Amino acid sequence: MPTVTAHAVGTFNWPELATSDPVAAKKFYGSLFGWQIEDQDMGPNGTYTIFKHKGLDVAACYQLMPDMVKLGVPPNWAAYVTVENADASAEKSKALGGQVVMGPFDVKDYGRMAVISDPQGATFCVWEPRKHIGVLILNEPGSLAWTQLNAKDPESAKKFYPALLGWKVQDDAMPAAMGGGSYTTWLKADGPAGGMMGMPKEAPAPSHWLSYFAVANVDESAAKAASLGGLTYVPPTDIPGMGRFAVLADPQGAAFALVAFLPRG
Repeated sequence: MPTVTAHAVGTFNWPELATSDPVAAKKFYGSLFGWQIEDQDMGPNGTYTIFKHKGLDVAACYQLMPDMVKLGVPPNWAAYVTVENADASAEKSKALGGQVVMGPFDVKDYGRMAVISDPQGATFCVWEPRKHIGVLILNEPGSLAWTQLNAKDPESAKKFYPALLGWKVQDDAMPAAMGGGSYTTWLKADGPAGGMMGMPKEAPAPSHWLSYFAVANVDESAAKAASLGGLTYVPPTDIPGMGRFAVLADPQGAAFALVAFLPRG
């Protein structure tokens, strides 16, 4: 299990849960993934929880702020992506038709960030690292393994994200067993950054980013999540030639996914 010491620009580096019930969330994810809990006092802003796996940072959690609740923001997993300059990225996002929801602002001396909404409303965060690069493990059971945009307007996304983050676009035909159509892989300088699937425009959910966490066995982890009060949106399903996944929600309603990729090579 090599420790990550740096993230290339364009890498999803930090999954962060905003929840209505941090105590319940810590119990759920701690039981599901075996994460250890490290609470940090944020003073008037409450507690910021670092989730750790084998002693290394893998994710975080905090209670939804009152202003977020007033705006109707539901419990959710936010996706952070590494950039060279948070201010420049925020300005560029506006020029590309996005919206800066918050920031840019410093997070102590850990880094600088902004919360951005793309032209179709999918929200994500840009992170300019200083002392904190983000997760210290990737692609291992119990850590972030993939981040996917579920988009109602894939063609718009293919213009916005490469222009903002420097990603290249790779489109591949999806197997008939997965419904056919096309799957987009976002490519950064050192390999895949994440992916994108189209959503029906009439789907009740808005366009959104979805965090996938690696597990050793998707079926067993999905069953455990259900026993802990989680919801199942997509039951364990094969990705032909790639692995197996499931899409779930925790008891507070924050959606996330499980994945077990087949060994490479």
